[in-house]
Amino acid sequence: MSTTDEDTAAQLLTQLHQYLHTRPVTGPAGHSYISSEPRATAVHPPAPIDLTVIDHIDATVRELADYTRQANPSAEPLPERVEAVYAWCVENTQNAPEDVQQRRDTLIYRQKLEHALAAGDHNLVRKAVRPIRCPACNTFGLFWKPEVGKAVCTNGRCLTKDGLSHRWSLARIATAHVEAQQKISRVRAT
Repeated sequence: MSTTDEDTAAQLLTQLHQYLHTRPVTGPAGHSYISSEPRATAVHPPAPIDLTVIDHIDATVRELADYTRQANPSAEPLPERVEAVYAWCVENTQNAPEDVQQRRDTLIYRQKLEHALAAGDHNLVRKAVRPIRCPACNTFGLFWKPEVGKAVCTNGRCLTKDGLSHRWSLARIATAHVEAQQKISRVRAT
């Protein structure tokens, strides 16, 4: 895995963490759909921070910790700073078998893309998707569609059995990215 992916994922997670503390939610608009219909008076004030960001950060750290401890039961304790979790994961799985490291790299790359989406940066995801070949037709026709939350193949011949364009999740995009990076590394090593 390139340290760039690890560093970028850590930077994006840090930005989300900082955003959480510097831009608290000040009204109900950050928490629910507001209609023009009358509604009951709130019994409790809204949370002063965006709870979806907390949930995202918590799920990220938990997923990395669970994966690392599964790959290395004798892993060091989890770091105190949230942005150090990626370096901790890599350090504690660096001697793992190649397939375990590949899954780790895929997990980190997928989380990097998820952090970008959580921060509203659809451009980073678009740029990440474009150079990846479609897993079905092997062409460079993937585009990120935020409306569906997936990459869509634009090749007119690359259709599902139902006649729809193939759609790929962030997990599948991350897998394709990591596999391509490993192929490049192998070619350069020979």
